[in-house]
Amino acid sequence: MDGSEDSSAPSFPSKQQQDTLLPHKSLAAECGGPITMTTLMDHMQGYGVYTTEYLQTNYKEAQGWFLFVSWAADLRNTFFVFFPLWFHLKESVGTKLIWVAVIGDWLNLVFKWILFGERPYWWVHETSYFGDSKPHIEQYPMTCETGPGSPSGHAMGAAGVYYAMVTAILAITLSKKKKRSSTKGMYLRGALWTFFWVVQVCVCLSRVFIAAHFPHQVFAGVFTGMAVAEAFNRVQWIYSASMKKYFGVTLFLTSFAVGFYVLLKAVGVDLLWTLEKAQTHCVNPAWVHMDSTPFASLLRNMGTLFGLGLGLHSPLRTETKKSGGATYRAGCVIASLLLLHLFDSIKPPTHTAALFYLLSFCKSATVPLATVSIIPYCVSSLMNMSKKQL
Repeated sequence: MDGSEDSSAPSFPSKQQQDTLLPHKSLAAECGGPITMTTLMDHMQGYGVYTTEYLQTNYKEAQGWFLFVSWAADLRNTFFVFFPLWFHLKESVGTKLIWVAVIGDWLNLVFKWILFGERPYWWVHETSYFGDSKPHIEQYPMTCETGPGSPSGHAMGAAGVYYAMVTAILAITLSKKKKRSSTKGMYLRGALWTFFWVVQVCVCLSRVFIAAHFPHQVFAGVFTGMAVAEAFNRVQWIYSASMKKYFGVTLFLTSFAVGFYVLLKAVGVDLLWTLEKAQTHCVNPAWVHMDSTPFASLLRNMGTLFGLGLGLHSPLRTETKKSGGATYRAGCVIASLLLLHLFDSIKPPTHTAALFYLLSFCKSATVPLATVSIIPYCVSSLMNMSKKQL
């Protein structure tokens, strides 16, 4: 920034600074050469790094907020918070949230393997795009994710999950049986969709701020996530899927991803090319976590989906289906949130990758299994014991 300007006021790079930091643009203009895909991506990613530098420079005091938003947008909170809440309030919505989150994140993994997206925190150190004037961008504990960057998984997951929740609330509250006036319905729609877009903007800004993603990657994530959620708004079979169906879908999705990896590996394409970049360019090795690797994400999601199937078709679930009432539901919600919070504090050992992936699958499967069948059975049994004593 120009030193003569007020340092407290946000300012974009001057035209002279942009010309200095965008040498390829001037070179292309002088040579009159065609704009290739590589050049176009360099321009997009170059401006993306500019955006990160601008946010970090002018909104440094909001660092805590951006880190919180990135943490809150993680799909872990969908599985450990939103799912237990919704499942015990309205089972169909809770079930849909799991499907939207799992299928959306699986598609995100496949897209990332196809698109080979860079991440700002390593790209800025490897590219020659900026010449001798590389921008300086900070890294944070949530920056050093190990998978490819496009599209953003946080943005895609948040968009899908919040879209599913907003449309579910509107469907429940604005149904014909409620007979709400058109004015109240309009206000409710306006409030909920405003909330939805505020969340998406915050998530996108947070991911760009911490240098985990470029702007075009978070935009792609938002709209892809919305598309996945809208697709599941039109699907009905997930609410009556058999255990065989859950097993088949889990096996298919796992086999497809692993087979895709093996196939490309056989022809010389390394889909884990980003691991070395993350380990090389992350300023703190402790910030490179195994649970952000592609296969950790895959097995975590597959475990969650399989666990949901086990829970819905468990004999314990059959015994508690007839239980109801506000007290029972409140007990299930509170017990689920507390116990899952404690369970989440148990971290699988990372010294052996195979063991870590196996335990991640088992841990993920336990979350919906406990939420759907084990915890409700225990709550129902305690309530029945109390009634007998009275």
